[in-house]
Amino acid sequence: MKKIFQSLVFGALVTAFALPSFALGHDVSTAPATAQEAQAQDQAKADLYKKFTDNRKTNPTVAYDAAKEYLQKYSADNDQYVQYLQKWIASYEKAARQLKLTQLIYTDKNYGEAFSTGKQVLADDPDYLKGLIDLGFAGYTATVATKADTYNAESIGYARRAIQLIESGKVPDVATDNKWDPFKSKDDALAYLYYAVGVLNYKNNPTDAIPALIKATQFESELKKNAASTYYLLAASYEGGPYKSMSDDFTNRFQGKPETDESKLALANLNQVIDRIIDAYARAVAAAGNDPKNAQNKVDWMKRLTELYKFRHENSDAGLPAYVAGISATPLPPPPTPITTLPATTPATGTGAGDGASTGTTPAQPVKPAATTPASTTARPTATAKPKTAHARRP
Repeated sequence: MKKIFQSLVFGALVTAFALPSFALGHDVSTAPATAQEAQAQDQAKADLYKKFTDNRKTNPTVAYDAAKEYLQKYSADNDQYVQYLQKWIASYEKAARQLKLTQLIYTDKNYGEAFSTGKQVLADDPDYLKGLIDLGFAGYTATVATKADTYNAESIGYARRAIQLIESGKVPDVATDNKWDPFKSKDDALAYLYYAVGVLNYKNNPTDAIPALIKATQFESELKKNAASTYYLLAASYEGGPYKSMSDDFTNRFQGKPETDESKLALANLNQVIDRIIDAYARAVAAAGNDPKNAQNKVDWMKRLTELYKFRHENSDAGLPAYVAGISATPLPPPPTPITTLPATTPATGTGAGDGASTGTTPAQPVKPAATTPASTTARPTATAKPKTAHARRP
């Protein structure tokens, strides 16, 4: 712990304030009765202050204890030494709270205390980027660890604020070689923050998860190397969000009725979403490759992909293997833009184009099978305390 404190941020405290040199002397209004007692008191004060100055660079924990003792004994003096130590202690305690937050999240995994400490840390500095990054990602790690969404709402807010600050050009103000630690880079941090926003929204607000998951795939990051789960979650978010609401509405309004321009327009918009689901499942299958951790998931994803692909291709899976093989070379499409007018032609196919509409009697919606749970292929930063930085680093 001592080495961690020495290297984290306390170097900044050394130069944060002008350090007053101690001069022997005393206030005559509170002077002891004898010159000998006055000299002894002055020497005790000087010795205690020297204990602080001797240790503030090399052993700030000892310096902190000395400063606290000095204020306990001599704060009534309210001189330059008292005022300096008050400022130094405030900065020390602020840095200690920041250090504690990092340790609670990455080392102790004590999320309840971490989010409580996080409130104190951000009360000190609402734009403390390192804390916002850690708290933003902590909701994801807490969800994985506890299977509960206790901290989801808070973490989403922290992650979005961190993303906003990073994209505006802010860099974490920490005394480490890699300021983005435990992430490898700025892009790595952004990818994981967007991913966290997507995962934390997936259960209750799947439509809100979609743009975050799409954004998470657009950075050159560690996340991109294990993207199968991200694409699966994107497909599942489309299914649980816009597909569910649009297909339910389509069924209620048009199912089993003669086709009209209104129903064709609704189906064209629904097919756009189905095409996005097909695209995401194809990417998940392609990204899973031969990874044994995703072997069963790949089977499940391929089953759902085939079902949807056949729905959009007149019950045929012709061309599906080639489609999957080439999907990684194509850009990931954005969320579809609503279609407000019917195209001149309404082809029954058009996977990825987002403009298909069937003709004739409106078809039943594709049956949605039970969702599969992706294997833990998305590597998240793990914690090992570094003796020289106090920040966790991915092994």
